[in-house]
Amino acid sequence: MLSEFFGRMFGLKGGKKHFGVHLMIDGYGGDPAKLNDYDTVFNSIDRLPELIGMKKMNETLVLEAPAISEKDGGGFSGFVMINTSHISCHTFPKRHFVSIDVYTCHEEMDREYVEKYFKEAFGLKELEVNYVKRGVRYPANDL
Repeated sequence: MLSEFFGRMFGLKGGKKHFGVHLMIDGYGGDPAKLNDYDTVFNSIDRLPELIGMKKMNETLVLEAPAISEKDGGGFSGFVMINTSHISCHTFPKRHFVSIDVYTCHEEMDREYVEKYFKEAFGLKELEVNYVKRGVRYPANDL
């Protein structure tokens, strides 16, 4: 009933249209050498947009992130804006962990491909995955 209300209010068909999707991957048991390698981090997020049919809006940026606490022992953080949103990656080699976001205003993405892609890139043993529809009340037309 609420989706019907928002559908009428915002001009959505059946209240089902949404702005985009956000794939959040937390990877465990990764290869610390890969997680602590600038080129691996850079290449993983630099190549992905083309592989999933998206276009980069800027050069990929990867920076070495120094240790800031006992919880965060340092690693690499990378980011690339794509014409439909962004891709980010934060590695924690001492914990064999990586946190990755792939966010797009497309209504879907090949999430199995992206999950496998990062699993192989960082030698991950286990993934915790959240896949969220964003902007579920996004107006179908300009207001």
